[in-house]
Amino acid sequence: MSSREKILSSIAINKPSLATLPNVPIFEGDGSIERFKTVLESIGGKAIEITSKADCQAVIDTYYSDLKNIASNIIKASVEVNLYTTKEVLEQVDLAVIQGEIGVAENGTIWVPELNMMNRALPFITQHLVLVLDKKNIVANMHQAYNKLEGVGSYGVFIAGPSKTADIEQALVIGAHGARSMMVLIY
Repeated sequence: MSSREKILSSIAINKPSLATLPNVPIFEGDGSIERFKTVLESIGGKAIEITSKADCQAVIDTYYSDLKNIASNIIKASVEVNLYTTKEVLEQVDLAVIQGEIGVAENGTIWVPELNMMNRALPFITQHLVLVLDKKNIVANMHQAYNKLEGVGSYGVFIAGPSKTADIEQALVIGAHGARSMMVLIY
């Protein structure tokens, strides 16, 4: 018997028996708009309910009228952003308005797939971020969110509130590693 055959034989003899998989409980929770808004606001975000997606422009005009460099594929944009936009152009973006796909009430996060970002860096390099979310896509917890993502094979991120850190001298800094503010428009 060769060394290879001895090794494979030893592995076959010592192979553990198959164990049955545990039953994973169904995780319930409060997937309400109110819960989502409360959690989002507790982590520094702002949530506004609107009647329809068409109301986005009016809200942006009200809250961000002083911002000039706006990137979006939802509202009127002044900066065109795509996959090949240079970092020099991206760093000038004051406001990005992007469609979110899934809101998670337990932690106030929103799933944003790459397709919606226009450029992977945009949600992180913009000064202010507005995510637009259909209220039918708010789920209670991350378990439900990941179940909705099954089969979605591309890049995406869960974004939760504006960027924040307390690394240095335990002082909270907003906007250190990304957007300084985040608003969610729920229609």
